Amino acid sequence: MTAPSNAAAPTNASRFPSDQLFLIAGPCQLEDDTLNLRVGEALARLAEQVPGGIIFKASFDKANRSNVDGVRGPGLEAGLRALDRVRAATGLPILTDVHDALQCAPAAEVVDVLQIPAFLCRQTDLLVAAGATGKPVNVKKGQWMHPEGMRGAIRKVEAGANLAGRAVGELAVTERGTFFGYGDLVVDMRSFARLRESCEVPAIFDGTHSVQRPGLGAGGTSGGAREYIPSLVLAAIASGAQGLFLETHPDPDRAPSDGPNMLPLNALADLMARAVDIWDRVRR
Repeated sequence: MTAPSNAAAPTNASRFPSDQLFLIAGPCQLEDDTLNLRVGEALARLAEQVPGGIIFKASFDKANRSNVDGVRGPGLEAGLRALDRVRAATGLPILTDVHDALQCAPAAEVVDVLQIPAFLCRQTDLLVAAGATGKPVNVKKGQWMHPEGMRGAIRKVEAGANLAGRAVGELAVTERGTFFGYGDLVVDMRSFARLRESCEVPAIFDGTHSVQRPGLGAGGTSGGAREYIPSLVLAAIASGAQGLFLETHPDPDRAPSDGPNMLPLNALADLMARAVDIWDRVRR
């Protein structure tokens, strides 16, 4: 595969600054260029209001859909070309999920940050391959794991960089809730301090997947309760989360995946203004 040009890649010194609130945001999965760019351009305008900057995120493949006929996205090659177009149009750094060790190297040629999905946070080969690229890596905490358990995942990414003879890229770990019985998640606000202490990397809060209700949507898909996103986000910032991960869409109810737990795009700016205010008040 010929990688798309990354000449437009931003040169921000830190993707996960610990001293400024930053945001990872975008649609759950890549759609057509019109939708991708609409979200990306809105995020680029919002970036001036987010001190630590914004990273655009979208998945080229949703490999863990509830049903076999669920829409998964454009795939690796077409997806990377679409992500490159978003970067060229917006100037934003780009993040995408990788689900297999073989996806890490080609994805790293195009995107600025690799992300390990929560369900795969203990997959050694995947973590090592992501680390070997030297790119920043965000590892999402498994819904069944305690915060200290993520230390092993971070060390695997570091080992991958060391084995490849590369400097370890920036690392972060994301809290996205813990299973509470069947089909529901809860967020323990103590998790952010525990993640920072045990993993020694910035702790991010995923305010949208944390309100997901796995398997409780129509037809066995995942449901969600997006009305709780703002209160959880503000509580997480007050509790020590250093960055936010928020999936957003102009019309979540028509999104191909994770619609019930995505934030409407027109609600994002107000929520981020409140989050920045809480960040400043708590750390002042």
